[in-house]
Amino acid sequence: MHIEPGVVDGAKIVLSYATAAGAFALAGKMARDGIRDDGGVVPLALRSLIATALVFSFFEILPHHPVGVSEVHLILGSTLLLLFGAGATAIGLAAGLLIQGVLFAPFDLPQYGMNVTTLLVPLWGIGLLAKRIVPASTPYVELKYSQALALSTAYQGGIVAWVAFWAFYGHGFTAENVAEVASFGAAYMSVIIIEPLADLAVLAVAKVLHRYSQGPLFNARLHQGA
Repeated sequence: MHIEPGVVDGAKIVLSYATAAGAFALAGKMARDGIRDDGGVVPLALRSLIATALVFSFFEILPHHPVGVSEVHLILGSTLLLLFGAGATAIGLAAGLLIQGVLFAPFDLPQYGMNVTTLLVPLWGIGLLAKRIVPASTPYVELKYSQALALSTAYQGGIVAWVAFWAFYGHGFTAENVAEVASFGAAYMSVIIIEPLADLAVLAVAKVLHRYSQGPLFNARLHQGA
């Protein structure tokens, strides 16, 4: 998702700076937890670089279409979390979004605070959700479809909720704005059809290629319980 220019402008955009600061604080906490629980600073840095490259590729290569107040992207946030952990994924989302804006979409940079908030806060949420719905003894390669669906639905739903917030904050509850938010939400939630299957496919490959999907480049939880 990329909030369209003009959805929030003028003095109202100041709020996005505050929410982005909060989102970066959450990203810092996720990164700190990753350092503590998953091998230290170097593995986090390596996974963050991979996640950044993937996020940048998702934004530029995978299909994306403007719908209503934003764009529909296949970001695969839950997939990245399962493979690389919440901390590395948070850094990858923030950095990949920024690099994409600087290199190819400078007109998106004023909306960076809104966009990064919209990506990172739901990520933090599904990190908490994963701890609740996936038993501590279960490695992620053993995830069930229902668990992958719950994570994907929560992440995409969080993105839609934040986009709706920014749209209504910027232009109120006019009939046209409500219709545009609804069209975006309907289009974006269709990603739920794809992402859980992508999660399970990637996890199945990681399980088969377990010799290559262990070590500092991947989340330790991928193949072992907490």
